[in-house]
Amino acid sequence: MRKKTVKIISWNVNGLRAVVKKGFFDFIKNEKPDIFCLQETKAHEDQLGFDIKNFDDYTSFFSSSYKRGYSGVATYTKIKPLSISNSIGEDDYDKEGRILITEFNNFSLLNIYFPNGQMGEERLNYKLHFYNHILEFLRKYSIKQPNIVICGDVNTAHKEIDLFHPKENSKRSGFLPIERSWIDKLLNLGFLDSFRKFNIKPFQYTWWDLKSHARSRNVGWRIDYFFVSKKLSIHLKNASILSNIYGSDHCPINIELEFI
Repeated sequence: MRKKTVKIISWNVNGLRAVVKKGFFDFIKNEKPDIFCLQETKAHEDQLGFDIKNFDDYTSFFSSSYKRGYSGVATYTKIKPLSISNSIGEDDYDKEGRILITEFNNFSLLNIYFPNGQMGEERLNYKLHFYNHILEFLRKYSIKQPNIVICGDVNTAHKEIDLFHPKENSKRSGFLPIERSWIDKLLNLGFLDSFRKFNIKPFQYTWWDLKSHARSRNVGWRIDYFFVSKKLSIHLKNASILSNIYGSDHCPINIELEFI
């Protein structure tokens, strides 16, 4: 039987309207993903032009924050979804427009923009509570749907190999032990870090600080991930970081799944 490859791209674009002006859709046309997921869109649908919402032959879905110009995720797909949801059952998280759950025949895709904890203790606590809520949500959700892909900006580097200055950042949100342990809990729940299945080399990053021009020196962090449930992982054929693509302080990442 002929095999079908599903290519998925994830990218924190740091403003959808801004990245569109930097060749974003040319990048998509060149890569030809079946699905692409965006985080930190910073836009409500009524702020986006027809050409952005109706690009090519993709169907687009958006979840926006109650605050304009903040947060937001979008999922564009050529594969018709069975269902779409922007809720994890907690209004305090849903109102920030941080998640889209798209269910397909072979798997469910969770496009998530996890909170940043660097703006103070209150936001760090918010981030940690969000982490815990997602974990509980996944425990229940995976019972009915064991084939899950989670993608997005997690805002935490997992291991020392995943950032350029691990010791210097060990007390900074984004590399705190309590944040890193959440990724351990997610993996123990039955997920794998797709990129590390194919690439165990150091200096592989997805985010660089713009103010210090860190990207030119590759002083970065790997904080964007595709986590795939172990049952689905037999279909995982490739995972990579597209570090040569510019337009945001993050770069895109992708995976390829193969089905019969």
